[in-house]
Amino acid sequence: MPKGLYPRALVIVIAPVVLLQSVIAYVFMERHWQLVTQRLSAAVSADIAMLIDVYESYPQDADITTLSRIAAERLGMDVDIIPDTDLPAPGPRPFFSLLDNALSTELSQQVARPFWLDTVGRSSLIEIRIKLGKDVMRILTRRNAAYASNSHIFLLWMIGTSLILLTIAVLFLRNQIRPILKLADAAEAFGKGRDAEFRPRGAREVRRAGNAFIEMKRRVERAIGERTTMLNGVSHDLRTILTRFRLSLALLERSSEIEALEKDVDEMSRMLEDYLAFARGDAGEVPVETDIRALLEELKADAERQGHQTALEVMGDPLVVVRPDAFRRLLTNLVSNAARYGDRIAIRATHDARYLIVTVDDDGPGIPPDQREEVFRPFFRLDEARNVDGGGTGLGLAIARDIARAHGGDIMLGDSPLGGLRATVRLPV
Repeated sequence: MPKGLYPRALVIVIAPVVLLQSVIAYVFMERHWQLVTQRLSAAVSADIAMLIDVYESYPQDADITTLSRIAAERLGMDVDIIPDTDLPAPGPRPFFSLLDNALSTELSQQVARPFWLDTVGRSSLIEIRIKLGKDVMRILTRRNAAYASNSHIFLLWMIGTSLILLTIAVLFLRNQIRPILKLADAAEAFGKGRDAEFRPRGAREVRRAGNAFIEMKRRVERAIGERTTMLNGVSHDLRTILTRFRLSLALLERSSEIEALEKDVDEMSRMLEDYLAFARGDAGEVPVETDIRALLEELKADAERQGHQTALEVMGDPLVVVRPDAFRRLLTNLVSNAARYGDRIAIRATHDARYLIVTVDDDGPGIPPDQREEVFRPFFRLDEARNVDGGGTGLGLAIARDIARAHGGDIMLGDSPLGGLRATVRLPV
């Protein structure tokens, strides 16, 4: 069975029609066509037997003038006698020998004399030769007198009407499948963080599924909006408290203890921003067309200002539809990790017809293969060779993967040609 719903529906419609037509054609050929041909061949054989009887019973008609006239006027046959000759050698049999078989059988039964038959040489005529002693009687008769020649019209009508009905069925099925495809496109766009225009259409069941999708979409958006509002309130309250701490510390006399407290407050502020960014997920941002080349050049410039040797390569169309702030945060986290643990950085972006692929390579210590999935867990930190979020909260890669999946893509970690870690972002376009 084909994989798509539309081809499967066509198979469901076409298969019974083809089976029915095959059965009808077989029954028609086996019963009607063969029976009619057999009876017509029997009538022609009876006429030939009658002509032979007349020829042998009335020797006074030596030049067979009367016999030829009767055969031409009454039977539609052309009859003549070829004296002192034999039957020709048997000719080639046609591929579809229904007429040859039927006529040969009837001539053997009713004439009971040696005969020669040609149904191939002339398309509209049949030539029959009968051995009569030393002479040979040659008969030319119309092909349609012994063969149901117009039966193919029935098959043509049957095939023609079937094609018309199948065409109507194909058009109807296409109109029925289109709303399902639009629903799938809308769901896929929603999974990529895009707002697609969708209105339920089609059959009752398809409309029901479309309305259920719209209601689900509204509930998800409402839940995200409520969560964002709550987080904004929490962040406002916490920032207010941190601001009070800063003001209080600024009014105190400078000392080593005060400086340590100020560092703790700055660390708390940064951690708070990371927590809120991870929980909020930047879901409220609208996807727009963004120049990926300009974004990556900014990140390259930032890395070079920090003293890192950075290479950049962009292939394909630089314009992509993403949430610009969220996508900038994703790439910033990856480039920051590469800059924290490596000296050289290589950034490569490829945009083709299906995917946007961005790879960030470094020459750092890398991450063991058995821990490359663990580092995406929130608050997970490596204690050995490489701490991806060293000095941070352990949310850098978790936030990056969350943003990538909100765009319908994902992030994978692997070995870098530079000797360190490669982070690969793959987003559908």
